Amino acid sequence: MRGEIQRHFWLALLAMFAIAGVALGFWWLTYVRQMGELERQVGDRLTLNVRAVESEIERFRYLSGVIGQDGRVVDMLQQPQAAAVAETNAYLQAVRDMSGADELYVLDLSGETLAASNWNEPGSFVGHNYAFRPYFENAMASGSGRFYAVGVTTGKPGYFLSSRIDAASGPIGVVVAKVDMAPLALAWAAAGEMSAIADGDGIVFLSGDPGWMYRPLQALPVDTVELLKVQRRYDGIDIGRAAPLAPAADTGGASLILNAGERHLLGRRTVEPDGWQVLSALPLEPMEREARLIGGLAASVAVLALGALVFFNQRRQIIRLKLDQNAVLERRVAERTRALAHEVEERRRTEMELRATQENLIHAAKLAALGRMSAAIVHEVSQPLSALDNTLAAADLHAQRDARDEVHRNLGNARNLLRRMQRTVKHLRTFSSRRDPGPPEAVNLAGVIEAALDIVTPQARNDAVHIEAAVAPDLPLVAGNAVRLEQVFINLLLNAIEATASAGHNQVQVSARRGEAGLTVEVGDTGPGIPEGVRERLFEPFFTTKSTGESLGLGLSITRTLLEEFGGSLRFEPRAGGGTIVSVALPLYQPQPARKVAEAV
Repeated sequence: MRGEIQRHFWLALLAMFAIAGVALGFWWLTYVRQMGELERQVGDRLTLNVRAVESEIERFRYLSGVIGQDGRVVDMLQQPQAAAVAETNAYLQAVRDMSGADELYVLDLSGETLAASNWNEPGSFVGHNYAFRPYFENAMASGSGRFYAVGVTTGKPGYFLSSRIDAASGPIGVVVAKVDMAPLALAWAAAGEMSAIADGDGIVFLSGDPGWMYRPLQALPVDTVELLKVQRRYDGIDIGRAAPLAPAADTGGASLILNAGERHLLGRRTVEPDGWQVLSALPLEPMEREARLIGGLAASVAVLALGALVFFNQRRQIIRLKLDQNAVLERRVAERTRALAHEVEERRRTEMELRATQENLIHAAKLAALGRMSAAIVHEVSQPLSALDNTLAAADLHAQRDARDEVHRNLGNARNLLRRMQRTVKHLRTFSSRRDPGPPEAVNLAGVIEAALDIVTPQARNDAVHIEAAVAPDLPLVAGNAVRLEQVFINLLLNAIEATASAGHNQVQVSARRGEAGLTVEVGDTGPGIPEGVRERLFEPFFTTKSTGESLGLGLSITRTLLEEFGGSLRFEPRAGGGTIVSVALPLYQPQPARKVAEAV
């Protein structure tokens, strides 16, 4: 007993270690894969941001140089009279408005502003000296300069692009274009991106996250802080006291930083020639959450697998103990199965007999309908036969007189009479001979109604009843069987014709319309209507209001049965002005995918 307990203990301990190992393995694989995906996303975002920064700078790179070639600016620097300064101010203001630059201004050799695009606005640059700015020093030394700083006059940050203006005697001044890059930061903020730009010293000067602004990536050396004060690059901002954004970051690639209490993956990309660093960061929490989720799911699956193993092992032992009992049970089940098989066979035989009886009743109803129309059908056939005899006799006489045109005309009439009889006989043969309905199929209801009308027309003509049919030829297909549906409408039309004739009227109307779930066909007569007491017994088998021998009393019962086989319905309603309207509702045909049906033997 003690050994069994120890064995179970060690098995449980081994299972716990296995589950922990599976969870840790899946967590690590997911973490590595998601970290790679996160680095790729950071890289893609950096590529887009670098292109955005470069395109923003490229828009204004040559603006200061182009302005320096204008004759008005050159003349104003050589002879700074009031008229020339005013003309240059107006020119710079117009160029600013058209180019989209923040400000444009011209400095003399001492760094003093002589003309500016904001000459008549608050915070004008005119009269201020900017010789201490690196963009002025670089332009005087090498011909051009670029520098990002906070404006000492306006307090508004911008990117300064400068170009030296040369004359025949030598340098005469410097043109400066100030570019506002704040829209780029606004776009980042609107998109929810943690993106920024840091200068060559690693100080963030543009960011979509306000918490990153004017923070160094790493702690700044003392000499760099002093140089910032001399250049007044970020005038009024104590950069030296700002907390580093990524104090332990590796400047060579992606690194982890802590932002607002959450860990982020920070990527950077250098933009030349200023040595700027474009930064982008993405949070690690979604990636870590997915890794934990995958690890937890793996542990859960391992627990379920272990539980299933234990369950099946116990189940195997239980099955082994119950084998003898199952043998007895199976023997009893076999005996009961044989009894049930015999019962099923008996029920199947009974069902086949009932189905055969139903088919015989349906066929009997067809023959009964034909019997009701026998006189009219005989008249329908005998009339063309008499006409055919007269036509052939006339053709013989014309042939004796060698009147070929008359012979040809009479033979054509004879052929038309034969076609008329063939069409009638074809409808009757199809209607009366076919018994097997076959599986439900797509049926053109307009064709079915037309065939039924062809069969009942002799009876209608014999009873002096006019049938008015309003059935569109392009009705959608319905589910059913053409012969069975033809029998339905023949029964209904015959009832309508007889009811109309008995009332001394001569109008039967047939119409079809599409509803929400299928097609509805209405047969309206102008007969005496259906009494309330008879309405309740309409569908009783062998119930009829006709004289003995005229009807079997199965027509409406079989008609409703045929419609219900195809999901249809039959309804009788009083007609306004007298008579009855019979409504037949049929579902639309819906193609079904082929399915294999296994039949037990």
